[in-house]
Amino acid sequence: MAGNVNVTSNGIKKILNNYEKPNSIAEYIWNGFDAKANTVSINYTVNDFGSLEFLEIIDNGYGINHSKLNSKFKPFYESEKAIKVSAPKHTSTMHGKNGVGRLTFFTFAHSAKWLTSFNDGKKNETNSIIINSNELTDFKVESVGNESDITGTIVTFTNIQISENEMDKVIIPFLIREFCWFLELNKHKNFKITINDIPLNYESNVAERDEKISITYSDSKSNNKTVFKIKFIQWRESLHQEYSKYYFLNDKENEVYKDHTTLNKKGDEFFHSVYIQSDYFKDFDFNSSENESQVKLFGKAKSSPEYRYLIKEINQILREKRKPFLRQFADKLIEQYEDTGILPNYKTEWEEKYKKEDLIETLKSLYEIQPKLFTSLSINQKKTFVRFLDLLLDSNEREDLFKVLDEILDLSTKEREDLAKIFRTTKLNRVIETLKLIEDRYKTYYKLRDLVFNPDLKADEVHHLQKLIESHYWIFGEQYHLVTAAEPKFEEALRRYTYLLTEKDTSVEIDHQHKLKEMDIFACRQNTLVDRIENIVIELKHPSISLGEEQYSQLHKYLQVISTQPEFNGSNVHWEFYLIGRKFSTSKYIEDLIDTNKNHGIPSLILSKDNGRIKVYAKKWSEVFADFEIKHSFLDSKLKLEREQLFNDLSTANEVIEAVKDNSAIQPKEIKI
Repeated sequence: MAGNVNVTSNGIKKILNNYEKPNSIAEYIWNGFDAKANTVSINYTVNDFGSLEFLEIIDNGYGINHSKLNSKFKPFYESEKAIKVSAPKHTSTMHGKNGVGRLTFFTFAHSAKWLTSFNDGKKNETNSIIINSNELTDFKVESVGNESDITGTIVTFTNIQISENEMDKVIIPFLIREFCWFLELNKHKNFKITINDIPLNYESNVAERDEKISITYSDSKSNNKTVFKIKFIQWRESLHQEYSKYYFLNDKENEVYKDHTTLNKKGDEFFHSVYIQSDYFKDFDFNSSENESQVKLFGKAKSSPEYRYLIKEINQILREKRKPFLRQFADKLIEQYEDTGILPNYKTEWEEKYKKEDLIETLKSLYEIQPKLFTSLSINQKKTFVRFLDLLLDSNEREDLFKVLDEILDLSTKEREDLAKIFRTTKLNRVIETLKLIEDRYKTYYKLRDLVFNPDLKADEVHHLQKLIESHYWIFGEQYHLVTAAEPKFEEALRRYTYLLTEKDTSVEIDHQHKLKEMDIFACRQNTLVDRIENIVIELKHPSISLGEEQYSQLHKYLQVISTQPEFNGSNVHWEFYLIGRKFSTSKYIEDLIDTNKNHGIPSLILSKDNGRIKVYAKKWSEVFADFEIKHSFLDSKLKLEREQLFNDLSTANEVIEAVKDNSAIQPKEIKI
């Protein structure tokens, strides 16, 4: 017997051009399960060159009926449009409609031979069918004389174009993702796929398995209870053509219906399957609608309170299961945005700490609610979206942003509530963070004041005053970067300074008699508002030392070194030097300098040169503390901090330093290269 299909061999290959080796192999496995097999076996051997020299796929299904060969091997009756290979929507019992998957072997072999046994009601009839890849329109059938004891089909392939590496690294992982949900669905029937006699283990694709979920609906009128046993599986990778679905199983654990879950196609990678088993699904009408007003008189339907309760509860379970996954995935998204430069570059430490955190938290929360918002965007589109979001978060337009997103996104009621909550809580988070920062600054302020004015603490200049200031140099100005603290000499300070401004590590030699001096605190900031680089140098003195000519001379030596070094001096580079102590000496040396410079109208100024580009100040600690009080008085009055709660009974200077080393007011450590 011979037959001929109506489309050319090249036409068939063109129509099936989306098939590659892995899904072609999968089609033969599906054919076996479609034929009611519970076991499909793949057997192969490898030659010395690492290629498959033998490949067969065996199933124990009912075989191919000799009288229906035309319907199995001649699927193209009218035109090429007749081909369609797809899984049915609401059942897993039949994968392919017309058997065209049998012709996909041309992607990996020269020919295929089917040896199939079918029971015609009287005996098992065995036939052989052969097709070559260059003539897919021809198939040859021969009757095999030997009668088989069992039904089933063996497909053997020749001239195989598959390597052992492809089988291990590509095809088997593909089969795991293709069949894991199906094998799990039919586990009670002992369905399995074996590869060289070893069962296909799909647990590698299981991210989470929860088989202990149970939902009970109680009917208050009849006192009846309906129990639904739930098995939830989250998959690591996609299931190819099978989306995330509910599988409804009857009392015998057989599938009676399947449908998409509410979290299907949400733009994330939360791949999952939910198996719901209950006696309730016996004689259930799945063709009904949940919105039907009239309850079915006979049987059960989707409009029943039991079903509605089940779907509501299981949707809530899925949302809870999805939350940690989305949060974890959102963290990866932010890392990716950081690496690819999608997040804005913030100019100051304050923006980096607060604006950036606010933006990141909003992005993560948005992703958790609607991942689709972040899919299918180019790099430029992502940058545009993120930067617009950043601008709106920093404005008073948060509520308008919510309205825009609500209009363009298809949000459920719950998602809409969650989205609205984001723009309330992120703003609140910023307020809370700011309150914490102010509180910690006050704590630091009081600790510093104790170190200066409480002699019982035995504070010294290097280990206590300097230690605290190097971590809290905001006391002398916002948004500075600490270049050096104590030990580095001027050449190392210049090296770090240059690195901060240019990101280049350049070693230099300074030719000055005072180049070995060491500054207590040297910090720098780039003020983008006025396009200049601002630097501060602070010389701290022990509370027992009075400030006079000797102390000023020490600070002035720093100034001399810096003034003579070109790298430290540009037209837009400004310097402020601070001499800080508890009191001025009785010589009145410092007071005279302040009096000499009072014409500049700047308190505590003792020197101004280069048209104010370089300024030197001498301040008592009491003035530093007064400046802090003045700057924070408005916030203090509004927030009404309970100051007595900010005091702690600490007996030593070391305890003071320990108490403030980890609070939120602490600033970045000095630059290291």
